[in-house]
Amino acid sequence: MPLSVPTKFVNLRIPHTHGDGPSFFPCFISKSRYGLTVLSLKHKLVCRGSLEIAVPSPSLSSKWKYKHVDVATLSNLCVDIVLNVPQLPPPSPLQRRAFMDRLPHSPPDKKYWEAGGNCNMAIAAARLGLNCISIGHVGNEIYGKFLSDVLHDEGIGLVGMITNDDIVNSSSSSASFETLLCWVLVDPLQRHGFCSRADFTKEPILHWMSKLSSEVKMAIKNSKVLFCNGYGFDELSPGALLSAMEYAVEVGTSIFFDPGPRGKILSTGTPDEQRALNQLLRMSDVLLLTSDEAESLTGIEDPILAGQEFLKRGIRTKWVIVKMGSRGSILITTSSLACAPAFKVNVIDTVGCGDSYVAAIAYGFIHNMPLVNTLAIANAVGAATAMGCGAGRNVATLEKVVHILRSSDLSEDDEFWIDMLEKNAVAQQITYLSNVMNRNRNRLNLVSFDKVASELLSKFELPQTVGNVTT
Repeated sequence: MPLSVPTKFVNLRIPHTHGDGPSFFPCFISKSRYGLTVLSLKHKLVCRGSLEIAVPSPSLSSKWKYKHVDVATLSNLCVDIVLNVPQLPPPSPLQRRAFMDRLPHSPPDKKYWEAGGNCNMAIAAARLGLNCISIGHVGNEIYGKFLSDVLHDEGIGLVGMITNDDIVNSSSSSASFETLLCWVLVDPLQRHGFCSRADFTKEPILHWMSKLSSEVKMAIKNSKVLFCNGYGFDELSPGALLSAMEYAVEVGTSIFFDPGPRGKILSTGTPDEQRALNQLLRMSDVLLLTSDEAESLTGIEDPILAGQEFLKRGIRTKWVIVKMGSRGSILITTSSLACAPAFKVNVIDTVGCGDSYVAAIAYGFIHNMPLVNTLAIANAVGAATAMGCGAGRNVATLEKVVHILRSSDLSEDDEFWIDMLEKNAVAQQITYLSNVMNRNRNRLNLVSFDKVASELLSKFELPQTVGNVTT
């Protein structure tokens, strides 16, 4: 079958973008044009070292006036396939590669397939009511068709990064243009192994792609938030990632970056990888890391001090969010701290929790919600995902999120959080979400969970009595 890319993938969820009547948003295009209003922004130049970037000056509300997409994810689209195997693949790289190459020729039933990578974030965001597109590559084979169908069914647009001309002109093998598969291998003892094509290449899969197409640029330009993570380095070159970041800054699109486990590896990688990582950490509007990741990139154990270090290093950084696992999460700005304990739920599987958490942070950022409310909804979305099995279509549904908010069942780690916050209470406003309000904490602004939950439920237009507060 000759390789090709679709010319158009229509997303019916995204509202019309011009004119008086309804229109479609053509989201997967190689040679078509977007029917989108183009925003022209006045800007100023920021110079840091050798990097000069146009930084828009308007406020978020004004610069987003003509942006009709809430969130665009960049790269890292894949299909996860869970497969039971008699034994996990051998440790030898050559044997592992031979083992993996045999897998796609006898694919398991589709019930074992799931959308993975940045699809998790996009699906969770769409279920919260955000208009989403995924910028990335899917192939013209059964796995690509599956991934396209999943995104379409969730109301998510797809913008292709590769055109037919790219395929014709590239010297890469045909495998480079196939949908990325991540094989989740399970042996009889329920031990897991993971392998994908990206594990066996020294260069990113699309290393030859150095510039962004006009369609990708248009998608970035018309999005309020561009999300990328460390796994994007497996697919795109550092130069391509920097091009996307610089263009997002130029056109007033806010950047969310989650380095993930790749962050530590990239920090000691090639000079190009180190440079791209450092620029993403400095130029992103919102950084999201686990406490371990924050420590590995700053050398600072205290998560609040580590977050403040990212703010000091940053040029455009507004929020640093440190995820503390089962304890909850912290949101750090230059003038304030907010903390929300986790919810107590029956954890089944943590795969996809971080991705869906990011989606809720984006929701709060776009809707200018109070910081502690943003953390509360993000913790609820992450917890709802943990109650299911796997990611993709199994990430949090709005119904599960609402159920968790109504439960008011916060983890009882008040002393841990308050001790940590008071140690860092230096000329900062500190807000803490709590079920217990009868404490005298002079330096802490204790916010009632019932109040926050009521406000969140009213956002989603789901009136309900929460605790003693009627919404």
